Amino acid sequence: GPAGSGKSHVAARLAAALNKTTPEKVLGAQAPDVFVTEPASRSRKIVVDQIRTLERALQLCTAGNRKKIGIIRDADRMQTQAANAFLKTLEEPPPNSLLLLLTALPEALPETIVSRCLSLPLRTSSEVAPSPQETELLRLLCATAEEKSRGIEGAYRVSQGIQALLNSIREQIREEHAASLKREEIRYRHTTDGGWLSEREDYYKALTESVYRERRSRLIETLFLWWADVLRARVAKAGRALKSCTEATEKIAAQLNTAAVLKRIRRLEEMRDQLNTTAQEALVLEVGCLHIFR
Repeated sequence: GPAGSGKSHVAARLAAALNKTTPEKVLGAQAPDVFVTEPASRSRKIVVDQIRTLERALQLCTAGNRKKIGIIRDADRMQTQAANAFLKTLEEPPPNSLLLLLTALPEALPETIVSRCLSLPLRTSSEVAPSPQETELLRLLCATAEEKSRGIEGAYRVSQGIQALLNSIREQIREEHAASLKREEIRYRHTTDGGWLSEREDYYKALTESVYRERRSRLIETLFLWWADVLRARVAKAGRALKSCTEATEKIAAQLNTAAVLKRIRRLEEMRDQLNTTAQEALVLEVGCLHIFR
């Protein structure tokens, strides 16, 4: 299921119910006989050593009536060697075991993996109306499908467009919080000292950054939805997350092979990870878009 569909929480609740523990312990990798595997290497991939470790754990004996439960987060991030090594376990799981593979991109999983699994699609619990910036980003992305050739200039236009949208998001948040601080200042000016106002200014400054990062993540998630739809169109899978962009994503899919689409999704993941570091935002976007949209 897509981001926000609650994949990890569903898996944690199922594992907790089966093994009489709590979802919090499952998510924290503290629940007995529940083994969580996720991308951990510098390349953000699941490597064969991690799969081997999981397989050994699933062979252990359990206490009481507990099941041996393996949860693989971001299963589409398994390296080819890791996926191949996991096939035998998927085909013949150890006795009294359960394997849960979580992914937002099932289309990126090898068919040999998918064919051995029971698919349980999840959806977001409620539809969140897209922000004006998200709507404008979709318009920008649809426009790229009309370009006759994919080059540096087009990729640069996308990066500049995204940066402009992020700037508008930050300015909108600043205005909202400045208005809130002003209301508090007017309300409490005669009942508090100057130190209080300084503390509230610091509070809203930190809150602005926190809210900005959350809204930026939503904007980046829109890019993932776009490229996931391109991948679905490329491999002829039904269902689109962005139905209004179906024609555009199909045009992009017709210009790229499956490997090229997957490569761009990986570059997008790298860009998202780098945005959460201290790297300069504008530079990360520019370099990332050169790889993703050229």
